[in-house]
Order: sequence, then structure tokens, then C-alpha cells
Amino acid sequence: MKRLIPVLLLVAVLPAGSQTSVPEIAFDSVVNPLNFPTSITLGEAAGVATNSKGDVFVYTRTGHPTISLGTSRPFAHGGSRLFQFDKTGKYVREIGKDSYAFLVAQQVRVDPQDNIWVVDQMSSMVIKFNPEGRVELLLGRKSESEQVPARPLDAPAGRAGRGPAGAGQQSDIFQRPTDVAWDAAGNIYVSDGLGNSRIAKFDKNGKFVKSWGSRGSAQSQFNKINGIAIDAQGNVYAADAGNKRIQIFDGEGNFKTQIENVGAPAALCLTPGPRQVLYSSNSNPPEDIDNDGEIFKLSLDGKILGKFGKAGKLPKEFGTVNAIDCRRENELYVGELGNWRVQKLTLH
Repeated sequence: MKRLIPVLLLVAVLPAGSQTSVPEIAFDSVVNPLNFPTSITLGEAAGVATNSKGDVFVYTRTGHPTISLGTSRPFAHGGSRLFQFDKTGKYVREIGKDSYAFLVAQQVRVDPQDNIWVVDQMSSMVIKFNPEGRVELLLGRKSESEQVPARPLDAPAGRAGRGPAGAGQQSDIFQRPTDVAWDAAGNIYVSDGLGNSRIAKFDKNGKFVKSWGSRGSAQSQFNKINGIAIDAQGNVYAADAGNKRIQIFDGEGNFKTQIENVGAPAALCLTPGPRQVLYSSNSNPPEDIDNDGEIFKLSLDGKILGKFGKAGKLPKEFGTVNAIDCRRENELYVGELGNWRVQKLTLH
């Protein structure tokens, strides 16, 4: 008779939490470095990104969101706007004005070819603009109508799929996506992270390849993916905010390891170049905006190199950071939801 031998499965965890103290990084801040026209007021700064020329793009919840109830199907429109500034902060233009898909701004990213990608949470779409500001690619599809009142995040929905909770459909039909990133081959990764709990992969032409993840706390499960980033080796970093960890996968969705003890990660940013570092915001939650709020700087082996900032409303304090741009390692732009502003940071 064969004897059964119990096997203990160990999950690799990078050693961020083993450090007894985290060094404070000195930094300076320029609050609101972008010069908006007097006719425009910046709202919640959901996304901020730069291109290779130093131009700055801000996707903001500034507008007039409305839902038309005069027919049997409620239609939503308006609510967010995308602006471009030059490297000195001078206003350049608005992109995608009155776009069908601009409802609730979630993120803006710029790819290596200087294309501008917008993630909209409410329309459940990802929109690619070329550097001239024209639409080149769409992922996802805006609903034909909206449910009023809206469904809770954990409620089953038609676009959620028939598999495990949060797994979504095996397609580019999203439910409140949060972020977008690319690997060196141009493959596209979208965190379908608020209504669903998955990461969807597409080829460079936008053809759906696969997705992974579902709602939960186990390995390869998620509880609100607020952001993603991809390193030079093609590893995918997912800000699993509700589970207070950053999970790391290869490009096919195979779990590799995770980083803990960096709070509830929201915005992620990986620097370019041969020595990449990761920035992760421990964004103060909406129900407790006076706590946490700092941004961590980590090496890719999970070591915390330092942290800076705290929750608050003054310069060098943060109110729910939702976006970080780190094209230069020691010069960052951060977008804040709670304080309706962008700060330009210089680390020392």
C-alpha cells in the first residue's frame, strides 16, 4: 500500500516586509506645474503621463457627466477630458473633446512610440490616440445603456462572464478597467480590475490573446487591481490593492512572486533604462483620507529603497494618488484624486 506524503506548497514572497525601517527620501514639489486656461478647472487628476519630448498629458474628471433618462434605455455621456501641455507647463490642446467614451477618467499612459492611451472606467474602454491626437485603436465597448442606480461592484453583470467571480469574458469586453501597459513585443495588457478582477492580454494589433485572474485572495486572484506595469523582461506587476500586495507574473500569466508590506498599492510606475526601479503609491483610501498616502520606491527584487510623502492637502502631501509618471527616475509627476491636482516631484 502506497504511503501518502504531505507536501507543503510555498509561495515566494519578495522581502519588502523584512526591512525593520524604511529610509525617507528627501524631495521637493512644484504644485500645479501645468498652466490651464482660465476657462478650465482641473478636477480629479486620474491620469498623468509624459512623452519622449517632455509633453505632459492629464486625463481628468472635469466635465459635465449626464445620463439621459428620457427613453427606455439610459445613456451616459460627458464627464472627463484629456489635455496636453508642453514641457514648460504651457497649455497645448485638448484631445478627444466630446468623445463618446470619455465618461469617468481612470488613467492615461504614453507608449514608446508616443501614442497616447486612455483608460475610461465607466465606458469600460481603452482608447489609443496617435501622437497627432487621432483615434487609432479601441479596446472594449461602451454599454448601450446604463443601469440606474448602478450595480454594486460585486454584483453579477451581463459583461462579467460565466466563470469564477471577476474572471470576466474571454474577450475585450471589460467591466471598469483601470490601466494599460505593453511589453517589448508590443503586446497590450489591460487590468480589468474594478468590476472584474483579471488581466487581459492582446497582441500588438488589439486581437485578444488570453486573460487570467478572478476575485479572491489566493495566488493569482485579485481584489481590485488598481494599476499594472511591465518590466524590460516582460514581467507583469499588478497592484492588488484589496489584498495589499503587488503580484508579479510572466507575460503568459504564470505567477512568479509577490511583494507585501507596501500598504494598499494603487498607482504603479517602472522607470526605463537598464536599472529599473518601481514606484508604488500606498494611496490613502477614500474612507480614511488622513492616513497613509506615501509613495514607495523599490528595486525589482522587492527591496524597499525608500519612501516619501504622506496623506494631506499641503505641498509634498498626497490625496489619493492615482497616477505616477517616472520617465526620469528622480523626476516624477503624480496625479491626485483627492486634491484635484498634479504635483511635479524632484527626489534627492
